[in-house]
Amino acid sequence: MGSNKIKPLLLKREFKIYGYDIDVMGIMSNIVYVRWMEDLRTAFLDKYFPLEKMLAENSAPIIARTEIDYKRPFTINEKPFGEIWVENFTRSRWQLGFMFYTNQRTHCLGKQFGYYFDIKRNKPIPIPENLIKLYEDELKAND
Repeated sequence: MGSNKIKPLLLKREFKIYGYDIDVMGIMSNIVYVRWMEDLRTAFLDKYFPLEKMLAENSAPIIARTEIDYKRPFTINEKPFGEIWVENFTRSRWQLGFMFYTNQRTHCLGKQFGYYFDIKRNKPIPIPENLIKLYEDELKAND
């Protein structure tokens, strides 16, 4: 599945639907998508900017907004996949894209918006240069 759109710094993962994720109708709860977004964002950070490095620099990403567009529910027998990618980086803000799907169809699209934060000084800071460079390099490679 997936779209043909360029998805810089794309990361994919397979998910499993558990019994506690579904309701009495056998449909997965919408809150699971939020948990999966966090799982993907954590995996993304582990790959590109690990928590240990962030904390050593007294920084952390802060989520300012989450948007979710539920297209079609998952049922317990489906094999879901998820993707995360960078929609946009500016000097101080980031936007991540998410998609959850099976091999046949898209079930959910999402976005998260946020910024980086200096933990000690308690104020926003620029996005780390290495992340900006990775993003820009991937955009150039796909031109």
